[in-house]
Amino acid sequence: MADVVIVTPNPALDVTYHVPVNRPGETNRVAEVHHRPGGKGLNVAQVLDTLNVSTVSVLPLGGRNGVVLTEQLESFSGGVHPVIIRGQTRSTVTVADQVGHPTVYNETGPDLGADEWLALRAAIRAELSDARVLVIAGSLPGAAPHGELCAWIGDARQAGVEVVVDCSGRWMIEAAKAGADVLKANADEIRDATNADTVEDGVQVLLRRGAGCVVASLGSEGIFAYEGGHAYHVTAIPGLRGNPTGAGDAATAGLVAARLQGAPPITALAWASAAGAAAVLRPVAGEVDLVDFSRFSSQLLAERATS
Repeated sequence: MADVVIVTPNPALDVTYHVPVNRPGETNRVAEVHHRPGGKGLNVAQVLDTLNVSTVSVLPLGGRNGVVLTEQLESFSGGVHPVIIRGQTRSTVTVADQVGHPTVYNETGPDLGADEWLALRAAIRAELSDARVLVIAGSLPGAAPHGELCAWIGDARQAGVEVVVDCSGRWMIEAAKAGADVLKANADEIRDATNADTVEDGVQVLLRRGAGCVVASLGSEGIFAYEGGHAYHVTAIPGLRGNPTGAGDAATAGLVAARLQGAPPITALAWASAAGAAAVLRPVAGEVDLVDFSRFSSQLLAERATS
C-alpha cells in the first residue's frame, strides 16, 4: 500500500505547446508539443514519486480522453485507482514561451452522477487503510454536491490519516471547516475564497474556520506557513525563468515529502519552495530534477527566515 493517497477530482489530458514567442491573434509555430496526464493531483503524484514517496492516485476517468489517460497511466510510476465515469474527461492546453507567463486554457470538466460520486468516495476509503497522508489537489467539478469534500476529509480523519488540501473557491472553505491539517493555496486563491482584503486576513479566516495550517505561495515574495500561532517564511529563488505551470503542485509534493519525514515547519516550507523552483526549470508540469531540488533545498535552508 502507498504512504500517500492522492485524489485528483478533475483530471485532464494536458497538452503543452512550446513556442518561441506567444503572439495572440497571430499564427504561432509550435517548437515542441507534449501530451500527458494532467490535473493538480497527478502533478503532485509524479513529483512525489521522484522524491521516492510511494503514492496511489484516485481519479475519475471517462470518454475518449479517459481512455487515452488510462493508457498513459499504465507507465505511471505510482499506483493508480481509476473510477470509470460516463462523462468525458476534460482537456487543458498550455501555451508556453520564454518571454512571459504561459497562457492556459482549462475546460470545466464533466459532471458526475450520484452513483459516480459514491464510487469515487468508496475508492478513496479503500486506499486509506494503510496510508499516512491524503492529498486532495484541484477543485471539484462545479456540480459536485455540497459536503463531498468534507466527507472525504472525515473518512481520512477517522482512519487517522493526515489531510493536505490544495483547492480553491468554496472548496477551500469547506476543507477548512472539515478540519484539514494543511491548506495550500496562492495569494489570489486565499483572497478570493475568503473575500479578505489581504492574504494575512484570509489566512486568519481559514484558521478560524478550522484549518490546522495554511501554506500561502506569494510568488516572488516567497512562501509562508501559518500554524499553531506561528508564521514561517522562506524566500523565493531569484532569477528563475522557465515554465511555472505545475510549480505549485510540486511545492505541495515537497511539503508532503518533508512532513512524512517529520520535518519541522520551516524545513517543510523550504522543501516546498525548492520543489516548486525545480519544477519551473522543467518543460512540463509534474517534473522535477533531483539535482535541482537538492541544490535549491540546501540553498533555502541556509537562507531561510522565520518570524
